[in-house]
Order: sequence, then C-alpha cells, then structure tokens
Amino acid sequence: MFCEACGSAIESGQYFCSHCGKQLMHASFGQPRPGRVQEHIRLVAILWLAFSALNVLGGGVLAILANTLFVHLAAQGAPTFLRPLLSFIAVFILIKAAAGFIAGWGLLQQQPWARLLALVLAFFALFSVPFGTALGVYTLWVLLPTRSEEEYDALVRTAPVHA
Repeated sequence: MFCEACGSAIESGQYFCSHCGKQLMHASFGQPRPGRVQEHIRLVAILWLAFSALNVLGGGVLAILANTLFVHLAAQGAPTFLRPLLSFIAVFILIKAAAGFIAGWGLLQQQPWARLLALVLAFFALFSVPFGTALGVYTLWVLLPTRSEEEYDALVRTAPVHA
C-alpha cells in the first residue's frame, strides 16, 4: 500500500504516513504515485527549449536593428551610445538563450548538472515578464524543494547512459 499524498510505502494498520504525516483513510494499492519532478521534468525541459527559441528570435532582431537602423540614425544625429548598448543587450539575450537550450537538453537527458543550471536561469527568467516569469516560477516549483533534489538525483541514477 502507498500513501495517496506522497507515494511512500505504508504498512497495513498505519493511521498516519510516516513520511508526510497525512492521515491515512484510503490507502491505494499498486504503484506509488510519481513525484513532482518525474511528472513535470519533460514539460519544464520543453518549455526551456521553446523559451530559448523565442530569446534567439528577440536577440537576433535586436542585433540586426542595432547594427543597421541605429548606424544610420547615428549618422543623422541620434545618440551614439544606443548602438553599443543595444548590441550588448542582444549578445546577453543570445547567451541566455544558449544557456536555456543547454538546460533544456540537459533536463531531457537527465544530466546531473541540468537541475542547477535550470534553477539559475529560472531566477533570471523571473524578470522577463510575462513568459519568463511564468517559466521561472514553474521551474522553481518543480526543481527547487529539497525533496525535488533527491528525486532528480534518483532519476539521474536510474537514467540510461546517453552517448
């Protein structure tokens, strides 16, 4: 039998789960419920890949604008600091997108370093309203708790080796 709340194994006659403390009224038979990480890791990885693709588009457009339109505007008297500033922002966005692609791929492959990279990127994504904020909150909800770290480490240990 398994606890409905956390999926931990329970023995017959127990009134409370020894792991989460939930009162056991209806114990379920069969397989334990998958944890939060196992249920959501694939979706988090795919969302990071999609969000990174959007960042590549935005960073690419900004880089093109900075190096075409703002060159001509500077020749006509516009402030000259705009081109280097926008170019720097575009490079930053493209680097962030590359890191997001790496994190998404690493989460799909269940690499040990991918959880930490996704968490770091999630904190940065909180400032990208609205999509980045939603993805950042979702990533933190799935991967940040200590129990999530233990579950992710267990998934990494049981994952097939990829070449």
